[in-house]
Order: sequence, then C-alpha cells, then structure tokens
Amino acid sequence: MERRLAAIFAADVVGYSRLIRSDEEGTLDRLKALRNQIIDPKLTEHRGRIVKLMGDGMLVEFLSVVDAVRAAVLTQQAVAERNTELPAEKRIEFRIGINLGDVVIDGADIHGDGVNVAARLEGLADPGGICISGSVYDQVRDRIDTPFEDMGDQAVKNIDRPVRVWRWGVGAPPKIYCPATTEATLPLPDKPSIAVLPFDNMSSLSDQDFLADGISEDIITALSKLRSLFVIARNSSFAFRGQQLDVREIGKRLGVRYVVEGSVRRSGNRARITAQLIDAVEDKHIWAERYDRDLKDIFSVQDEVTLAIVQAVGLRLNLSEQQRALRKPPENLDAWENYQRGMWHLLTYSPEECETAHSFLSQAIRLDPGFAVAHACLGYAHCLRVLHDISAEPARDIEIAVKEGGEAIRLDDREAFGYLTIGRARVFQQRYDEAVSAIDRAISINPNLSLAHMIRGHALWHAGRPEEAVHSIDVAVRCSPHDPLIWVYLASKAIALVMLGRFDEAIAVSRTAQQNPNAAIYAYLGEVSALGHKNDGKAAADAIRRARAAKPDVSIGYVDKVLPVADPQCRETFLGGLRKAGLPE
Repeated sequence: MERRLAAIFAADVVGYSRLIRSDEEGTLDRLKALRNQIIDPKLTEHRGRIVKLMGDGMLVEFLSVVDAVRAAVLTQQAVAERNTELPAEKRIEFRIGINLGDVVIDGADIHGDGVNVAARLEGLADPGGICISGSVYDQVRDRIDTPFEDMGDQAVKNIDRPVRVWRWGVGAPPKIYCPATTEATLPLPDKPSIAVLPFDNMSSLSDQDFLADGISEDIITALSKLRSLFVIARNSSFAFRGQQLDVREIGKRLGVRYVVEGSVRRSGNRARITAQLIDAVEDKHIWAERYDRDLKDIFSVQDEVTLAIVQAVGLRLNLSEQQRALRKPPENLDAWENYQRGMWHLLTYSPEECETAHSFLSQAIRLDPGFAVAHACLGYAHCLRVLHDISAEPARDIEIAVKEGGEAIRLDDREAFGYLTIGRARVFQQRYDEAVSAIDRAISINPNLSLAHMIRGHALWHAGRPEEAVHSIDVAVRCSPHDPLIWVYLASKAIALVMLGRFDEAIAVSRTAQQNPNAAIYAYLGEVSALGHKNDGKAAADAIRRARAAKPDVSIGYVDKVLPVADPQCRETFLGGLRKAGLPE
C-alpha cells in the first residue's frame, strides 16, 4: 500500500441545496463559470491536482502547503469580488479546509486521516473562509503574508484527537465569541488593531462636544475602510468616555494593540487638534502631533492624522488604498457641523432625539446638497422613525430612506452608509435578499462597520439562513464589544440559535441580552422559544412573566407580525417554541 505526505485541500459550496432548489440551471451555470474562470486556473497555477469532484465539492492535492494556502486565499478573494456583482440570493460561496498529512494512494484517488481532517476543517470554515490545521500553519506562517486567527484545539467528528485550527476570512474581523458586557481581556486579532477614543473637548463651550466627536468619528471611518486593519466601532470606543482607566486596561477590554487619544480646542474660526497613538500592550507612545489650523482645514487634518496612524503601525498603502480610506469632504463647513450635530443626536438611538437629528441632517443637505453621507444618515433617521414606532407613515419613511440612500451612492459610490441605509430599509420591506446584497456592498467598502454586520445577521435569519446570521452577529459583537446597544445584537443572535436548534446557547445569549436595563421584548423571545422546545414548563412560565414586564400584551400574532420569517421551517421552529412555552396566540 503506497503512502505519501500531501497537502490536502477540501472545498464545498455553502447552502448548495438551497441554491439548487431556488434556481437549478442558473446555479449550475454560475458554478461552472466560477470553475472555468477562477477556481481551475488558480489550482493549476499553484500546481494543484483535482483528485475528485463531489457534486458541490472537490478534493485537491498539492505537493506544497504554501501553494495550497495561496491558491485557497486567491480563489476566495476572486470569488468574493465576483459576488459583489450579484444579488445575495444568487451568490456562490465556498468553504475551504487544508491539512498536511499522510495519505493512502489508490490509483488517482487518495484516502486516510489526512483527507478526513481536511474535510472536517472545511466544515469549520466560514462562508468565503478557510480553515487550516496546525501542521499547515507551522509550514506557512513565515512564508506567506496572510493573517490567520488561532481558533485553538477543536474536537471534530470521527477524529479521535483534537485538531489545532487556524482561520482566515475575506475582510472579516476575527470570529471571537464573547459576552458583550464582559470585563475580561479579549485576544488580539492577527492584524494591527486600533481603537480611537472620543477626543476631549477642550473648548470653553460644552456645545462643541459634537466637534470633538465628529473628528474622532471621521478618523474611525477612514481607518475602518482599510482591510489590513481591525478597528473598534465608535459605539464601543466612545463607551469609555470619561472613565479613569489606564490605556492598557482599555486595550485589554477592547482587544486591541493600539489606542488613539486626542483633544480639540476651538477658538473662533481656528482649532487646535492634538492626537497621539499609544501601544496599549507595551504602554508606550508611538506617535503624537499637534495641529493649529483654520476650521476650513479640518478635513485635511483628519486625513493627515489617519495616514500618520497607518504609517506608525507599519502599513504601506498604495494610492487606491489611500483614496479608499479618505472620505470625500463636504463643500461647506457649516454643512459638516450640522451633520456632526445630527449624528450626535442620531447615535443616542433615542426616539426623543431622532427628530432633532432629522432636523440637523436636513439642514446639512440644504447647505450642501452634494454631501453624500448626510443623505445616507438622513435616510437612516427615517428608518429609526419606524424602528422607534414614532412614524406617522412608516411606508413613506422607508421609501424616503431608500431614496436618500440611493442619492448618497449616486454622489459617492464608496459611501458605505448609503448601502447600509438601503439594506436597513429593505429589511423593513421584507425584501431580505436585497437587504443582504446592499449590506454586503457596505461591508466590502467598510469591513469594520459593526452595524452593517449586525443588520446583515438580522436580515439573514429573517430570510431563513440562521447559520450565516450567527456568524455575522458574532463579527458585529467583536467589532463593538462594549456597544450600548449590544443587547439588540444578542437578542437577534438568540433567535437565530433557536432556529438552529441550539437551545442552550440561545437561552444563555438571550439572558445576557436581558441584563441591559433598556432591553425590549425582543431580548426575551429567544429564551422563551428555546425553553418551549426543551419542555421546561416552569422556566418557560418565568421567562414569559419577565417578557410581559417588557410588553404586557406580547403574543405569537404580535411576534409573527413584527419579526416575520420567510423560510417556513425556521418560522415554525421559532414560533413553535413560543407556543410550547405557553405564549398565547
């Protein structure tokens, strides 16, 4: 019996049965095109031999693990780029697993544990992602410039020993499951990681807080567009405002290596801006600068700070990457001030503040009709009217949101918030595939946009794709682990876990969401449904009692109306659990 050491590459199509069921001929045509135009050429270029095809999957042998990993990464990147041109329901995504192991030769075929482990790794990979074994990572870690995240030892089916697994995903921050309110240290990503704290307002007037916040937020947005950085979302970094914490402690709680601090002092039409970059692990200053400028130059200062931070952490950007990072500035400084004031009110997520935000954002557009992000955020304010149940005409508000998001994109097709606003609106319209498609475009522009990952997850379980939803929400949580609205993320995740039959996890996540004093009825539904499926009548009755404290008249009819699920099986699993728990119709 002949044996040899080989790098084994196993791949399959995510959700193949669903794709075939909805469009058999179209799916087969797109799969054939991907193979002919991307997959087979990449494999051939890197000396891979296709051992066999298995319907929606393939097994490939490489003589070099470096070739195998490079082929996998380039393939996934090319497929992801191709997918941006397609609506979500027509996209074909692959999972890939790679192992280095001993194989048994059987003619043109190969067998053995080396093959089995590769297949199990493929099952662990995220859609569009790659998982490699520890033996592969040891061989490639110093030979390729591709970051992999350590997932630790994983128990896999029919393998009698744990397998060390490393993970890579297209533009995705590390997949780290963490309770949102934890004080524990979060592990560092395998790429430079940064949190920009809210700049201090050193002006004599407190109403200039918006200016300091706006500068901080614009820098966060610029950094977030760079795929080679992991950037904490605004809501989480701003949660540390006013806290007397050592920068090392902030780095640990947010799971980042670098922290940016700064201040703004305004005097008439001039501003003094200071910024500094600190290595939170080693507690040392990397870079600092002070800028004394006219207010009209504030946008160039933001760009200078952004590029200085990038250079200080050792990144090299080509011209297109620099253009990607730097937002097109408005023509009118007063428009920017109104926009920042509007965002200050909008991001409180308060019904009372929503109309104030609407007023400032509308004024920003009147002052500068070409201000793309102001259009996008005005559209999002219309979505929040519906979300907060303060809209007199919900359907009209959603139409306006789509219109304003579209106008933002027309003005600047790199404005991620425009696509996000359209995606949020499409969820309200129950056009889930269109929602996911728009949000995927937002994430392709700004891969660190936590709100986009969260809304994507929400849309996915509404569409009957709960496994993908859980992953998207986990990414959102990692991007913003201390978000004041984290209960919304977790409430949504708990419902997706119920649909997957992971009832114990759903209960734990739902109860974590309920710890937030502002948590609404949605935080309780995952626990109630999961307990119904577990036939735990006493615990279910207690959960319903707590849910009624949030909404006394909650019923299955109400839940089915406000949280509609397109897939019949997922809908029945979710609502069926509520019925078993004893929630009235």
